[in-house]
Amino acid sequence: MSAVKKPAQLIKSPEEIAMARAAGALAAEVLQMIAPHVKPGVSTEQLDRLCHDHIVKVQKAIPANVGYHGYPKTVCTSVNQVVCHGIPSSQKILKKGDIVNIDVAVIKDGWHGDTSRMYFVGEPGPMARRLVNTTYEAMLAGIRQVRPGATLGDVGHAIQTVAQRDGFSVVREYCGHGIGKVYHDEPQVLHYGKPGQGLRLEAGMVFTIEPMINAGQAGTRELSDGWTVVTKDHSLSAQWEHMVAVTPEGFEVLTPWPEGTGSYPAIN
Repeated sequence: MSAVKKPAQLIKSPEEIAMARAAGALAAEVLQMIAPHVKPGVSTEQLDRLCHDHIVKVQKAIPANVGYHGYPKTVCTSVNQVVCHGIPSSQKILKKGDIVNIDVAVIKDGWHGDTSRMYFVGEPGPMARRLVNTTYEAMLAGIRQVRPGATLGDVGHAIQTVAQRDGFSVVREYCGHGIGKVYHDEPQVLHYGKPGQGLRLEAGMVFTIEPMINAGQAGTRELSDGWTVVTKDHSLSAQWEHMVAVTPEGFEVLTPWPEGTGSYPAIN
């Protein structure tokens, strides 16, 4: 984590946002590429290898996660009760009914792109589907609050309201973040909050919105590998992530899905 910047330095120029947009597009394209491979019998290590080779060989970009604070892999694969930072492994074989978040970050020309999606492995159970759909809706609710003059409290409150409406809990230990030439930068973007509180948004800010929502209680714990975070009560967890820029008129999603949102609601 870098030192806290002064607010004026959080503003990126149109040229800088264009660089972030290009990196974001590559990250989103990785998650489109991997979708057909997320199926029963596949290991999360296989998924990681496919993403790594695509970033390096096809996109000619850099996998941002490899070596980041010692992280050993290209993507995070968080399955079922794993909240975030699941390490791909040859021992973790996907099975029917699993839900999995794949989180990828790339570096292109010095700029970071960072995004994640949920995937169903076969047909999910009703609770799993409802959790994934609600988490997506919560992310959208947060993104739609983004505009000059709004606050990060407005964003967090919108996310929290959707999650709690459906009886789910918002993870509080992990949050969205500013991003650009620095991977995890200021501001911290909490996924809960009160309207009107927190940093006031200005055109040119770029950050991620990436709520982690649990089907049970909000509590989490980190496993002995120093990375994998799971729900304390073993309930399912889901997460979606987009990079967002504050525009003079509102917001722009910098990691749009190349193929469109399909059965999920459009963001704009």
